[in-house]
Amino acid sequence: MPYSLPMPGPFGVWIATASADYILYQQETSKVHQDHIILHEVGHILADHQSDDTDDEFWRQMAPDMSLGSIKRALRRTSYDDQHEREAELVATIILEWASVLDRVTPRAPSDPSLRQVQSALGDRQGWL
Repeated sequence: MPYSLPMPGPFGVWIATASADYILYQQETSKVHQDHIILHEVGHILADHQSDDTDDEFWRQMAPDMSLGSIKRALRRTSYDDQHEREAELVATIILEWASVLDRVTPRAPSDPSLRQVQSALGDRQGWL
């Protein structure tokens, strides 16, 4: 579930919980950049990136009411190495490239209502008229 945040600079974070994955992204940037940020975080999810080891005792003291598992899931994004970042960037780039290709080759609905009715009646064969 993506959520936009009013924070300066390029920003994205993936927070995994037991019941859902949350992606937080920069609100103060272009829609294209937001899409890239979101897909970068999706790249981390698809690649099943895990966080590096953190100082468990430090986090027990800083957030005693939270489980270490929840803290580590929230911190995953901040501890990736360069290889993980390159993988996430590659996933985002590939998805955006394919999306742009599909945008160009996907048939558009005709503006003429009569033609739309004919295409609707033909079902799966839409796009060849």
